[in-house]
Formats: sequence, C-alpha cells, structure tokens
Amino acid sequence: MKHLNRLWKKGQDFLGVQYPIMAGAMTWISDHRFVSKVSNAGGFGCLAAGNQPPELFAQEIDKTREATDKPFGTNLITISPNYKDHLKIALDKGVPYMIFAGSFPRASEIKLAKENGAKVIAFASNDSIAKRMIQSGVDGLMLEGSEAGGHIGHVSLMILLQQVLFHHDDIPIFTAGGIATGEMMAHLLLMGAAGVQMGTRFILSEECEVHPNFKQAFIKARSRDAIATPAVGSELSVVAVRAIRNKGMDEFSDMQMELILKNRRGEITKKEAQFEVEKFWMGALRNAVQDGDIDRGSLMAGQSVGLVDKTQTLKEIFDEMIEEGERTLERIAAKLQV
Repeated sequence: MKHLNRLWKKGQDFLGVQYPIMAGAMTWISDHRFVSKVSNAGGFGCLAAGNQPPELFAQEIDKTREATDKPFGTNLITISPNYKDHLKIALDKGVPYMIFAGSFPRASEIKLAKENGAKVIAFASNDSIAKRMIQSGVDGLMLEGSEAGGHIGHVSLMILLQQVLFHHDDIPIFTAGGIATGEMMAHLLLMGAAGVQMGTRFILSEECEVHPNFKQAFIKARSRDAIATPAVGSELSVVAVRAIRNKGMDEFSDMQMELILKNRRGEITKKEAQFEVEKFWMGALRNAVQDGDIDRGSLMAGQSVGLVDKTQTLKEIFDEMIEEGERTLERIAAKLQV
C-alpha cells in the first residue's frame, strides 16, 4: 500500500486506526456490536446516539469498550432532546472521539470536549460553516454531500470539495456521500481528504445485523431509487431525508400536510410538529431495520446504493477498497510519469 499509506497518513494518525475509513453512525444500526466489529477490522466505528434514553447510551459505550480496544467515536445529535445528557455521558466516560451532527455545537461544548481529552469532528455544509467550526476549535471536519443517505444537507459533495476541501489543509477533513469504491476513495485522498466515511455500503456487510429484507432492498435498488423527501411548504423547516422510495415515503408527504394544517389551526406548535416528523422517521426506520417492513418502513440509503449489489464480510469490504484504491493510484502515477 505504498501510495495509500502516504496519502492517508494524516487520517491514520488522527483516528489512530489502520484504515481511515469511517462507518457513518446509523440509528438502529450503529450499536456496540457493529461499531466494535468495524473498529476490530481496522476501520473506525461510530456509535449512533440518536435520541436514545441516556441510560441506554451509557450502556452502549461500556459495551463497545468491552468488545474492542481500538479507537471509536460517538455521533452526538445537537438537536436531539437528549443531547445534553448524551454529551455529559460521553464526557464522563471519556469517549475519545466526538462527532457533532444535526446542527452546530457551541464553542463552549467543543472546548469542554477537548479539555476532556476528546478529539472533535463537526459537519460543515459550506465554507462559512467550515471556517466557523475551525475558529471554534474543532480538530477535524466532515464534508457530507447530499448524495448521502438519511438526513442530508442541500449541497453535493462535488461542490463541498471545491468550497471547503481545496481551501483548508490545516486540519484533517473527511468526506462522505456517494462513496462506495476504492477508486473514488483514491481520488478523494489525492484531492486532500484525510479519509472517507461510508454508510450504505456497510449495510451490506455480513456483520451488520439488520433484517434480511432491508439488505435485499439495498441489493435490488438503483441509484435513482434513493430520493430525497420533498418539503411540503416551508413552515416546518423539515430536514430532507434520502431513502429508497416506497409507500412509506409517499405517505410522509401526506403527514407533512396534516401537520402544517394542525399548526395553522393552532392545534400543535412548530416545535411539536418537527418532533412528530422525527418520531415518524425513527419509528419507520426501526420498522424497516428490525422488523423488515420495506413497504412502509424507512429505507434510508445514499445514492451509492446503486453501486452495491452483494453482501460481503467487513474484511472483504476493506480488502476490496484497499486493492482498488492502490491500483487506481498506481495507474495515476504511471500516467503522470509520461
């Protein structure tokens, strides 16, 4: 891995792992079992805090530590009702990496995490946010394009690379959204990325304990089947979700309209309506992931779902990514010598 080792050394050193390939935190999926297996395989696992009951989140951290002595992190959703409890637990338990998502962490929270010995990563959806997070003291950035699955921003990774990655080489920057091959990883590393994050491809790992129906839906899906939910009006400020289209996604549009009408009639506040939206998605995702309801459950997936068509072990996924990446870099090196 002559070329890869040179290009991803910053990511290796920052994460303390063999492969700076991160498994994105996925609600109902990225628990201690999956996270520890990813880390033990040489990658970087990340616990999904979501809106778990605080006591359950604390148990997940302890169980992860029991299952691996490798580095791992936790994804903290700043807009989650349980966020403050989650942050305190992560601090108390000395989680080595904290990845803030959902919205922007306060500078005081970043400082608290760093004083506690944690390395902090924050998502940046444009250049101004990237600068703000760097000024606030984050140790690394995550650029996640709208090609990703689950809750997404408005900008594609292609644009974020040009807005942010090319202009900041002072801290490690990781990239996510639409990544599923070693070839793409190699090109992103050449552009300056410290590493990559994948979610959709890891769903099809044998170690990922989701319902077989859920995996089968991913195998059958094409890239164009993973669509972003349309916002019905702007009153609820609903964050778009990318998932494989099914009856449940179609019903979500009807739900939005019902909540908007209730809000207009004064039957429900905007905050309560937004909470109902999140409750819908979390419940629908659980129905698909755990119960196998692929008709009305939520099949959160990125557009890279069209690039994966089989299940593999984590070892096979990492080996394939590395082999493809190194081969791609060798081809590029040969062209540059001409």
